[in-house]
Amino acid sequence: MSETTPAVPKWHASGDWFDTCRCDIPCPCSFAQPPTYGECDGVLVWHIREGRYGDVPLDGLNVVMLGSFVGNVWAEHSDAYAAVFLDERADGEQRAALQMIFGGQAGGWPAELVGVLGPEMRGMDFAPIEFEADDDLGAWRARVPERVEASAVALTGPTTPEGARVQTTNLPGSETGPGQVATWGRSVADRADAFGFRWSREGQSSKHITFDWAGPG
Repeated sequence: MSETTPAVPKWHASGDWFDTCRCDIPCPCSFAQPPTYGECDGVLVWHIREGRYGDVPLDGLNVVMLGSFVGNVWAEHSDAYAAVFLDERADGEQRAALQMIFGGQAGGWPAELVGVLGPEMRGMDFAPIEFEADDDLGAWRARVPERVEASAVALTGPTTPEGARVQTTNLPGSETGPGQVATWGRSVADRADAFGFRWSREGQSSKHITFDWAGPG
């Protein structure tokens, strides 16, 4: 007798996403172009401001992914690898919901992203995840103690008005899906030492993009 997959309930999740990566500013991957150095690796962070998986609330939970690939992630690429940290504060039902959503099994945009990247998974763990984003998006940061640290400040320059943010809309390679606003930044910390991923750098590309997902359709 074959095993049956539990029915996926209606779900919704919205909040903050950001990355810190190897690419020069601005990361070409967000423009559906090959990465600056032909390959890319970095930290990806999701903070669910509001979310529900059926009757299971997801508000305030965090997810961190380490990833790498060679080539254009939106076109021909290879050697894609990933590892995921899920918020240890989640209870049993919430953990199952996060695994379904971010593993792509619950449909919606995460399923499309998993299908595009097609990574070989190096591991998954439940861990404490610290997340902060300034209300004015002047800076954003996340940390998995002793394993991952990612933080950035908003990009600025000689012609950027005081307090304004460098933003783009309708990115051709938006990591959180269509219709979201990206705010560009420069990393001040981008470090990983987990699941075979290891790097330490600063000064490279970072961007904050909102996300608003629903499934299973």
